[in-house]
Amino acid sequence: MIDLARIGALAVEVMLPLSLLVAAGGLWPRWFPDTDVEWLRNQLSRLTMYLFYPAILFSVAMVTPISRELLAVPVVTALAAAAGGLCAWALLYRTRFGARLPRRTRAVLVIGAMFGNTFNIGVPVLLFLHGEGALRYAVFNDMLMVMPLVWSLGVWICTRLGVDEPAAGAAPGAAGPSRSEARPATAPAARPNVFTVMMSMPPIWAFIAGATLQQAGLVYEPVVDAARMIGQPTIPVMLFVLGLTIPWHALTPKREVLAATAIKLLLVPIVAWALGPLFFEAPGDAQYSATVLAAVPGMLTLLMLADRFELDAPEAALFIGWSTIVFWLTLPVLLGLGLVR
Repeated sequence: MIDLARIGALAVEVMLPLSLLVAAGGLWPRWFPDTDVEWLRNQLSRLTMYLFYPAILFSVAMVTPISRELLAVPVVTALAAAAGGLCAWALLYRTRFGARLPRRTRAVLVIGAMFGNTFNIGVPVLLFLHGEGALRYAVFNDMLMVMPLVWSLGVWICTRLGVDEPAAGAAPGAAGPSRSEARPATAPAARPNVFTVMMSMPPIWAFIAGATLQQAGLVYEPVVDAARMIGQPTIPVMLFVLGLTIPWHALTPKREVLAATAIKLLLVPIVAWALGPLFFEAPGDAQYSATVLAAVPGMLTLLMLADRFELDAPEAALFIGWSTIVFWLTLPVLLGLGLVR
């Protein structure tokens, strides 16, 4: 039976405040027209990446014993993400549905269908459904699944599947599409060393430091509390940045964006839910948390990847926007069906 009271509480306690934070980011340039949106977005993202986010990762890793159940969560979400990526790839690269789209657009949507905003949106939902202890699932999923795969498989998709091929039989010097229509076919963008990129990120070192201290039995609660306090702005700030990122003035639904959104918000969590019995002894917080983390909308990192590897950044922003909006409709459906609880 659908628990309407719980869905109503979810709407008021989670969906409403998160929506207001996103809306504040969207309205900020209207309230303050002199705002340099790109500069503000970059600076807030940098502040979060170098201070707030590492602090919360450190505080959680320092007090979380590592268990088989905990490690199973990123395994399940990784397999579900792979299923979403394969489905999006087949739809966009192997059918007529995506045949007219540039490869740089298709690559963005494949990555979008795989990886979600597991921390900034996943954590508030997990805290509502399963309490404070569920935070550890989001942290370990981010560090052991999202970050490694985005900067390895995600980069591979950008540099291999996102490069437009020259038209068959095109003669050198022949007229082609204008710069506004498509970029000229070039060699794939240089693929950065994944290990170097990851090891340059403060969140990785904060997580390693916290986990090392926990395993060594050197847990000092005042330090944990201090780090937790510093990390509290992480989610509000990044949701505000999300509001700055969504192209509200051009939020036109496109069939390819909506198709990738459906894969991310419905197929991926269903796969995660179906895989649960294979990795968890009994249904519980870990299994349902894995489904929640698989069900969240597109990640903000998608736009950074699009910019870095010269893919379709406007389409990436459009996917982030639509998947975030539609998520507030699919989450109650998943909750009503019992896939998350």
